Amino acid sequence: MRRKLFVFMIVAYIFFSMPSVKAFADTVSLSPVPPPSIVGETAVLIDVKTGKVLYDKNPHVRMEPASITKIMTAIVALEKGNLTDIVVTRKQPTLADGTRIYLEEGEKLTLEQMLYAMLLNSANDAAVAIAEHIGGDVPSFVKMMNEKAREIGALDTTFVNPNGLPAKGHLTTAYDMALITRYAILHFPEFRKIVATKTFDIPWQGKKWNRRLVNLNKLLWNYEGADGVKSGYTSSAGQTLVASATKNGWQLIAVVLKSQGKNIWSDAEALLNYGFDNFEPINVVTRGKIISSEKVKYGDTVELETERDFSTVVPRGTNPITTKAVLEPDITAPVKKGEVLGELQILQDGQKIGSIPLVAKENIPRKWYTFWWFWLGAISMGFYAPFRVMVGIRRYRRYKNRKGYISYIERYK
Repeated sequence: MRRKLFVFMIVAYIFFSMPSVKAFADTVSLSPVPPPSIVGETAVLIDVKTGKVLYDKNPHVRMEPASITKIMTAIVALEKGNLTDIVVTRKQPTLADGTRIYLEEGEKLTLEQMLYAMLLNSANDAAVAIAEHIGGDVPSFVKMMNEKAREIGALDTTFVNPNGLPAKGHLTTAYDMALITRYAILHFPEFRKIVATKTFDIPWQGKKWNRRLVNLNKLLWNYEGADGVKSGYTSSAGQTLVASATKNGWQLIAVVLKSQGKNIWSDAEALLNYGFDNFEPINVVTRGKIISSEKVKYGDTVELETERDFSTVVPRGTNPITTKAVLEPDITAPVKKGEVLGELQILQDGQKIGSIPLVAKENIPRKWYTFWWFWLGAISMGFYAPFRVMVGIRRYRRYKNRKGYISYIERYK
């Protein structure tokens, strides 16, 4: 009895001493170097070009975004409007709470100026003015925001307003905000330019001086390579930040939600440093590269090329990336240019990490003598030709005999 009790106690001790699976899964890292410890409750670090996640902490937990909401507001505005559009301020923007540029009813600014006010100075009144200009009213614009979020793949995000002020159900995740920001960076040069700007002046109606907008993203001044994106704060959301930086042509995005005080900046710096110090981008193959030449049944040889580029990010010092071509077992003519005939598998340590289609570089028609009707005709001709020759010989003999007979008669007339 005592022995059984002793064994039970040992098993129980081992079980309860082990870390839970949930705790282990909270933070994911691809690098052998331990990831940084951050104050923010949720976070994500991704590569802009590939979208690969290099670090995450509770990435799909829904949180309040605060003013980083304005990234999506900018996306919809840039897609639906023109920078030279004149935005006329209605009454609703003048009632906005929080940070603002003190727009007055009837005041006119270009959409570009409104975007600078919203993204640099985090102006809530400018966000509402943009929403009314693009959508006609705020609810219609918010509908556009949510539709765009679904299109991008931000499936855990629901927007209720265009500026991020606290509202029931206005929630997102660190991962979704990384997807949204990546979309903005990849699709809109104007967005990249605005969020990287430190200061900007816009007119101030009724004043002899301009409004001086100062970007609230302190990383633009304090972190080498910083080029965006947007900070936010409310008492319920805490400190939020989407930060981007580029070093040696390689851009990363770090998202931190619900951090505290100045920790928001150290959190973002720690994540960006972790990415730049411990990972490296690799361009594995480029679009249009000839991988192999393959024999085509009933046709000439076809060259197979890559349909697109393939890039990835790997921990520094890891084994090199390898490739393996896997082709269709029986390539038969005709082959159309661009037709997929296999794939190029991308491997690391023997494990497949991606693939790209291999396509025909040019059209390969079927050779005419490989069709069934050609051989049917050839066989038919094979039988018909001797027959015609024999008929011709017989006719010739009859003709010769007849000619000889006529000559004989004429001779002895």
